[in-house]
This record gives sequence, C-alpha cells and structure tokens, in this order.
Amino acid sequence: MKIIVGLGNPGRQYARTRHNVGFMVVDKLAANHGLTFSRRKFNAKVASGKVARADVILVKPQTFMNLSGDAVGPLVRFYQLPSSALLTVFDDIDIPFGSIRLRPSGSSGGHKGMKSIIATLGTDKFPRLRVGIRGSTATGDLSEYVLKPFTSEERTHLDDIVQRACECVETVLTGPFDKAMSQFN
Repeated sequence: MKIIVGLGNPGRQYARTRHNVGFMVVDKLAANHGLTFSRRKFNAKVASGKVARADVILVKPQTFMNLSGDAVGPLVRFYQLPSSALLTVFDDIDIPFGSIRLRPSGSSGGHKGMKSIIATLGTDKFPRLRVGIRGSTATGDLSEYVLKPFTSEERTHLDDIVQRACECVETVLTGPFDKAMSQFN
C-alpha cells in the first residue's frame, strides 16, 4: 500500500492557488480512478482504492500547509507503513512553471509543508514529486506569490501539467522508481 499526499491549504479561497497544486494532483488522481474523498482521518480528507492496480490512500491534509506533518505523521503510523511508502506531491517555487521533479528523498528545500512532515516523521527518506510553480511574475515576497491564483495564461496549461504529474505518480506505482525519474524529470 502507498500513501499519496497532496499538499495544499484547506478552504475555497486557496483552491486555485499555486500552493494548492498538490491538492489538484490528488484530486485528479481520484477522479481518474473513480475514488472519492469521502472520509476524514487525522485532520485529513482521505480516499482509498486502486490507482494503476496499486492499493493507495490519497490524502489532502486539512491543516494549513505549515502543519502538514500533523496530518501525515499520524496516518503513516496508523497504517504502520515505512516512510518509503509515502509519496508527497507539492508546489516548488524554485522550479519553473510546468516542470516536475521526482526524487527518492531529500531535504525540505525550504518548503514549510515538507519541513513539517520531515519533522513529524523524523526522516526525509521518502519520495516526493515537486511541481514547478515559478512563473514570470515571481518577484518580491514569495510567501504572497504562492497564495495567488495562476495567471490566465498559466491556467491554459495547468490541466496538462496536473495530468502529467498524475501519470508520474502512476508510473511510480507500477514500475521502478528510476524509470519514473528518467521519464518525467
């Protein structure tokens, strides 16, 4: 079993912001595979079922981004899974809009949601899929930038980017991790 966590902020005011691209990816995965977020568990909305023939739990923490570990840590412990069974999907301001980067482990890279998860789990040894959100307007206070909606030009490409991230997750679930890295990075 794998836990796929999309990071974001709860609430309608954040739904289409850059910081919520992780939620967008797990929502699309759920829709693509007929899963619904019908349960709440440990401060998270949860959907479970099959994605690419693999048993998965899709998770959208309902804490704010900086406290994502408060939802993720208890879920990983409840299901008694190793950290390697976790895949986080989140926005990355350091990557150009539309690019995705898959890594088997690593630091938070300054992302406060990831920092919270790493602190709660006590390890950074879990896979992550970073979705680039840096557009041409990324200047000034980046903490404000990530909470802004995508531009109209970016929105024309957003569905394709989210779908590509879903395909990356499916490839991780069905084959060697290195294959997914070489195909999508």
